[in-house]
Amino acid sequence: MGLTVKATIASFGGKLFKLSHPSTSTGTDMAVNLYLPPQALKSQTKVPVLFYLSGLTCTPDNCSEKGFFQHGASQRGLAIVYPDTSPRGLNLPGEKDAWDFGEGAGFYVDATQEPWAKGYKMDTYITRELPSVLFGADSEFGKYLDADKVSITGHSMGGHGALTLYLKNPGMYKSVSAFAPIANPCECAWGKKAFAGYLGEENKEEWKKHDATELIKGEKWRGHKDARVLVDVGTGDNFYKQGQLLPENFEKAVKEAGVEGVTVRYQEDYDHSYYFMASFSDEHVDHAAKYLGLL
Repeated sequence: MGLTVKATIASFGGKLFKLSHPSTSTGTDMAVNLYLPPQALKSQTKVPVLFYLSGLTCTPDNCSEKGFFQHGASQRGLAIVYPDTSPRGLNLPGEKDAWDFGEGAGFYVDATQEPWAKGYKMDTYITRELPSVLFGADSEFGKYLDADKVSITGHSMGGHGALTLYLKNPGMYKSVSAFAPIANPCECAWGKKAFAGYLGEENKEEWKKHDATELIKGEKWRGHKDARVLVDVGTGDNFYKQGQLLPENFEKAVKEAGVEGVTVRYQEDYDHSYYFMASFSDEHVDHAAKYLGLL
């Protein structure tokens, strides 16, 4: 079965579609929002795509309602995909006990530990299944979306997801950006809790495969001259102050690995909220648009 349209909402001259589909990766129905800019709807030509990965507790609705990404996307002519952050409805033991683990907190990894291995396959879902559902011949939206021109961005846990999926899959995405990403999850409380639960307490080497600070030091990226990475962090972000984000560790790894094309900006006084993202979303859209051939 394909995509079901739950709602259609006008936004900045384009349309936001609230969708759902049965997922083979998660074993549940998955919600996803898709924004098509006016350029796609009026000319019915394929447009580039930007995937936006959300943070802890979020659904596809949070950023599509408050992030203002559609504003820049409508100007540049790119589509935006807003996936969910985890399976919903598996009813696993403890799945809803904490806001930073389980439902709404899939961390964009494929879990290997029980009971999470049953359906917490968010890496596979984002990089393999969802593109095939959206871009495939059976999708009513495939005629609008250019599967060969895709970039990725995200916030917090989703910033971690965007960075790691980009770094793990060179060539899959044209660029990456992130707001307040969990940039070194192996070394922060959020990351340690998630990785221990999903990947196993003892499997520290496996953890590194899903950590942007570790990945940027690897053979795929060492000495790279055009990484196409943009990161924004607010200096007023309490999670930054608490050591959950650790962008300095990422910056250090970038420098030590001799990687060029990475920009990390510290935005004075901004916090972790959608006020922060809405203030700079146009710049992140432009970052993607540049490498998607729109600028």
